[in-house]
Amino acid sequence: MRAFCSERFTLPLPPGHRFPVSKYALLRDAVATTCPDVELSEAPAATDGELALAHDPAYVHDATQGLLPVPMQRAIGLPWSPALIERARRSVGATVCAARAALIDGVAAQLAGGTHHAHADRGAGFCVFNDTAVAARLMQAEVHRHQRRSFRVLVIDLDVHQGDGTASIFAEDPTVFTLSLHGARNFPVRKAHSDLDVELNDGCIDVDYLAALDRALDTAWRRLAGGVPVGLAFYLAGADPHEGDRLGRLKLTDDGLAERDRRVLSALRERGIPVAITMAGGYGHDIRTTVAVHLRTLRAAAASFEAWQRRQADAFGSMKESAA
Repeated sequence: MRAFCSERFTLPLPPGHRFPVSKYALLRDAVATTCPDVELSEAPAATDGELALAHDPAYVHDATQGLLPVPMQRAIGLPWSPALIERARRSVGATVCAARAALIDGVAAQLAGGTHHAHADRGAGFCVFNDTAVAARLMQAEVHRHQRRSFRVLVIDLDVHQGDGTASIFAEDPTVFTLSLHGARNFPVRKAHSDLDVELNDGCIDVDYLAALDRALDTAWRRLAGGVPVGLAFYLAGADPHEGDRLGRLKLTDDGLAERDRRVLSALRERGIPVAITMAGGYGHDIRTTVAVHLRTLRAAAASFEAWQRRQADAFGSMKESAA
């Protein structure tokens, strides 16, 4: 399975800052040493033109040039620097690469991303640019240009925080269906309206979470039936619903999150929907706990990739037999 990273482009943060920038290098090293079936590549930076597919050009200009007003910069929660912008561009670029790979291979991932609090005209919550929104629109444009076909995008956002930026960007876009399963009392205080929102109470445990996920997926499949088919999914596999997370407020165990990943990836594979997976949030009291959750997600993705490849090979073999 192909996976894309950008951990080399780190951030100069003040001591004690809440953003866990160290987890990305730790995750990359863990994948490189324990996942021989994952092919890692460094992602290129997204261009201004690509960012403008989901963001106002004026915002892109001011953000990249360090010209955002103080309140807007404060809402992002990360001090401005050229390194911040380079990292944000690379994070978008990694999701774009993962989406392209998923359309070919069925499953691909990136080791960061999931910056779902970035709106068209502003950033927030450690998110400068919205990688999912940019990649979704770019893939729709590329496939239409090269293959003369249109497809619908499905966003399955299982970060513990609502994907308010993604929801707002696609609010009037019927070609993208947004599903967000998140803590009811968590950030952001003012929620946006996804196509399907599921709010969870503080302290939610595995059995209740998985039941809510099953209901949400069943509802999504019913509402997506008919019309333009779903041709690509983005799965934001946040580690922050974990019981060891500082900001999550939910109580999912390692096994619960592993089962979450299995159910999502299995449901997409059964329907023949390619998926690009991003890691999204994770703020463990012990950062190694968060890295371990992300690593299990990537292993589940690699297993789904293998199953996808077997499915494709079986289908090809059946076609050859029929032709003969």
